[in-house]
Amino acid sequence: MNTTAFDEYAERYDGWFLKNPQVLESEVLLVKHALGEPGETLSVGCGSGLFESMLRLHHGIDIRYGVEPSESMAAIARKRGMEVESGLAESLPWEDERFDTVLLNGTPSYIGDLERAFREAFRVLRSGGRIVVADVPAESSYALLYSLAAVKGSWEDPIFAGVAPSCPYPVEFTRNARWRSTPSKAALLEKVGFDSLEYAQTLTRHPVYTNLEVEQPTEGYDRGDYVAIRAVKPARQGNR
Repeated sequence: MNTTAFDEYAERYDGWFLKNPQVLESEVLLVKHALGEPGETLSVGCGSGLFESMLRLHHGIDIRYGVEPSESMAAIARKRGMEVESGLAESLPWEDERFDTVLLNGTPSYIGDLERAFREAFRVLRSGGRIVVADVPAESSYALLYSLAAVKGSWEDPIFAGVAPSCPYPVEFTRNARWRSTPSKAALLEKVGFDSLEYAQTLTRHPVYTNLEVEQPTEGYDRGDYVAIRAVKPARQGNR
């Protein structure tokens, strides 16, 4: 993963969310819904710990452990009370069967080898544990806009007039993203051994309108610009 943008523009990452509070709360509610009662949880690519802070302060979900490759982002997360290790999703610095839940929120699009990252999540999960993968799908309106912004290099291009949000995602964060479709992520989860996949979504309006009001999560993945997949590491069957 190339962390340059996140190292250089860490404050802008949080700044974008804070300028889009309804989008932020809609995504937080989706993650809360997908997590349920997560137990001991690891946040992979926890970034600045903004979501984890909001989940702890407003929703009673305490996610204390994180791993983050960008030291600038990790430093902010530590100030918010998280215990953050420097590292990559593809090589987690924890022992086998350590956690009840592994969360990848907004990170799959920035992970080079997503299959390996899912295998690592599977390894550190306890038997019967769950993975929650939440991200912008490649087929969504947001991903299409972000891909175009990356090509254009700026949101100032006339092509975005009337179709881009008033406070768009910083273009620096679009350049190294690799947006993946929900079915492709689901296929990888099943390939590494997860089962019992469930889906939920939010941000079902066009990006121009997603910050007008907070949206509650709904089941499925066919309309949302932010989609969560929850899957289970199968419990071992008896002793062998």
